[in-house]
Amino acid sequence: MGDQGAMYVPEYLLPVYRDKVVPLADILTPNQFEAELLTGRKITTEEDAVEVMDLLHKMGPETVVLTSSDLPSKRGDQFLVALGSQKIGEVPDQLSPDRTQKICIDIPKVDAVFVGTGDLFAALLLAWTHYHPKDLKTACEKTVSVMHHVIKRTITYAHELAGPGKRPSPAQLELRMVQSKADIENPAIVVEAKVLQKSSH
Repeated sequence: MGDQGAMYVPEYLLPVYRDKVVPLADILTPNQFEAELLTGRKITTEEDAVEVMDLLHKMGPETVVLTSSDLPSKRGDQFLVALGSQKIGEVPDQLSPDRTQKICIDIPKVDAVFVGTGDLFAALLLAWTHYHPKDLKTACEKTVSVMHHVIKRTITYAHELAGPGKRPSPAQLELRMVQSKADIENPAIVVEAKVLQKSSH
């Protein structure tokens, strides 16, 4: 729907996404800006992010991953913070109908602009949550690790094409998907997620 404070789609479509599309989704992968638009809540702390993910769960999706946020990483400004939440089943206590697993993941930043990384992230997360239906931590680690391998391979290739001291063009930065088949199928885990909570509400 948008990013960096600007919408990609006409504003009048926001209620359609919020009221019609989101309730039908099993998995939702908004960035921070989109999550704020959908819930009407600002995210300035990790606690805000947790509350926003819970609000998004209430709209329907079982799994919510904030693919990027403006929250500071504990590992420094070379990292982007993503957060996720997954419902992990019913508990007998009537007062606490839902349990969720919440995770946080620090993603290394890359100094380049790529086309299609959001789509790739969503596709990979869908695949890995199918393989690990009740283990968001592993699904996210595999998703982000594949992203890391694909982007690294793409940058290396783009710099070779551009030549020494030259900035690669958007065409040269086209994601090296076919060349990354082995990593996509069986990624070496290079990014670890941290479990924030696995609790009842």
